[in-house]
Amino acid sequence: MLGLARYHARQAGVEEYIHWQQMPVAALQTKHQYGCIICNPPYGQRLADLQSVERLYREMGHVFRNLDTWSYYVLTAHHNFEKLFGRPADKKRKLYNGRIECTYYQFFGPRPPRRE
Repeated sequence: MLGLARYHARQAGVEEYIHWQQMPVAALQTKHQYGCIICNPPYGQRLADLQSVERLYREMGHVFRNLDTWSYYVLTAHHNFEKLFGRPADKKRKLYNGRIECTYYQFFGPRPPRRE
């Protein structure tokens, strides 16, 4: 999946602005004060069981809470995502991932200061 994502970022001319990592959510840490996380975690429908997915969503909420100056965007079909995540989204969009009805949850962090 990362290879495909890198390919599309290269085609869009934005590859140099993206840092790619694959790791467990609990290991997520950064030295950068501002950033953006975009993810499409399992929904509990095809790739994982519902109980492990709900545990993952709770863990994401705990880890992402420490990134309070970051924005994060999550695509999922789980209807109780916000409750499990522990925070209501700033904005939501309904869409489809294939034939699966999903919601794109948007959590906005503060804007970084302008560079002089």
